[in-house]
Amino acid sequence: MLSFMQIFGIWLSALFTLSIFSFLYKDNPFYKFAEQVFVGLSAAYWLVYIIHSIIIPNLFAKLIGDFGGNAILLIPAALGLMMLLRLHPNTQWLSRYPMAIMIGTTAAISLLRYLKSDILFQVTATMINPLGGETTGEIVGNFLLILGTVCGVFFFYYSKKQEGIYKVPSKIGIWFLMISFGATFGYTVMARVSLLIGRLEFLLRDWLKII
Repeated sequence: MLSFMQIFGIWLSALFTLSIFSFLYKDNPFYKFAEQVFVGLSAAYWLVYIIHSIIIPNLFAKLIGDFGGNAILLIPAALGLMMLLRLHPNTQWLSRYPMAIMIGTTAAISLLRYLKSDILFQVTATMINPLGGETTGEIVGNFLLILGTVCGVFFFYYSKKQEGIYKVPSKIGIWFLMISFGATFGYTVMARVSLLIGRLEFLLRDWLKII
């Protein structure tokens, strides 16, 4: 037997689910209300999560535990407080410095990460012996991997006009890129359909008790 709070939670979840689905008809106040509640709850959740899981253990706990050894943590703490100054019109210019440091650091870290994952690892994965496969399917897959990588890179070679014989690898590269984009899009659609099935299952089983 479900308690009152459990029943109330099911009906509330069903209400918000139907409010989101109502956007399929047209934009309406129910959808906007559900959207704003979702955004607000998400922002509040991540705020509490960051405070209790990141700021307190990684900043305050270390400063209180060993102030002398972790005094350098006062620098990111000051930069974080400077970002909050953006809320005040007269001091919002001070928030540009921590923002610039954060954007520059993030860009540098992302550059190194993508350089390693998208270039070095891709080159390493392509430099294989195509005949080293144990089965015919693996050998064909190795050839397709090398062909797709080389032709895909050649498609972005703009130093020479791609015409004549140079147009052939470019066309092959386009086909490989389209197949890759299609597979990515298909995976995204499958993920969204999975979410839809989960919501419909909730409405029909937990709420309406039909299934």
